[in-house]
Amino acid sequence: MAQRRRLLVRYGWLSIGAAVSTMAIKFIAYAITDSVGLLSDALESTVNLVAAIGAVTSLTIAARPADEGHEYGHAKAEYFSSLAEGLMIMVAAATITWAAIDRLLHPTEIDRVGIGLVFAVGASLINLAVSIVLGRVGRRERSIALEADSRHLMTDVWTTAGVVVAVALVGITGWEWLDATVALVVAANIVRAGLRLVARSSRGLMDAALPDEQRALIDAILESHTSASTMFHGIRTRAAGHRAFMSVHVLVPGAWTVQRAHDFVEVVEGDLRSGIPDLTVDTHIEPLEDPRSFSDEGLDRRAVPPSAHPGNTLG
Repeated sequence: MAQRRRLLVRYGWLSIGAAVSTMAIKFIAYAITDSVGLLSDALESTVNLVAAIGAVTSLTIAARPADEGHEYGHAKAEYFSSLAEGLMIMVAAATITWAAIDRLLHPTEIDRVGIGLVFAVGASLINLAVSIVLGRVGRRERSIALEADSRHLMTDVWTTAGVVVAVALVGITGWEWLDATVALVVAANIVRAGLRLVARSSRGLMDAALPDEQRALIDAILESHTSASTMFHGIRTRAAGHRAFMSVHVLVPGAWTVQRAHDFVEVVEGDLRSGIPDLTVDTHIEPLEDPRSFSDEGLDRRAVPPSAHPGNTLG
């Protein structure tokens, strides 16, 4: 775990370095050309820097082991970073929109287009390389913070490509309105990316179930252990950053000893953890012959009051 934390934090610092470099380069390009399109590109890099700092902070917190106050660990900290990044993207989009509308109302000639575009392309190549690296590591380590950074940087790459083409056309044609128009397009694209990040982070904070492919794998593993004397139901799953959690009711013959039921469950849990890395499994053993074992198959066990359980003799 400590090694994983150091790895993720190291790549988080790579993201910070890339954000600082590209932000400086793009603001130089804007200063040279006075292009509002290049300004919009530079502002997005400012968001990258804030997001990268947030990612390093959240990754550091998420890697902390479980403690008395957080018995399920701190993995959800990554969702806060991703959510903050999405909200920051919205702020950047609003700033870009304001500058673009002002430029539409007060057109200004763009200066030294060629040298400005050279700086912009150089910054974009840095973002492209770092985005590829972060994406690979984020998917391999199941880090939503690094994946969010990767997607944001790749969005930045496409944004810069569009801005470069538009600014080049302004320099060739003299259509000054095109500079502000492309800035508005950039703002719209940034809003779309921000909404996706906010939606994904919100799902994580709301304890969304594991992805369909992982749930299908869980079902297949449980099916392989199902027989005339063993069954499973009441399966619940949730994700928290790179960690996964599930609970399941295991129905076995009532005549089995505790040791035999325990040995069976250990095998099932081992197969589940082998199939889903970083999975925490909670199992609840029930006697197959008892009707009460089938009264809580639904998602919410609280929906069945104690008095409704067949054979209940309490009270």
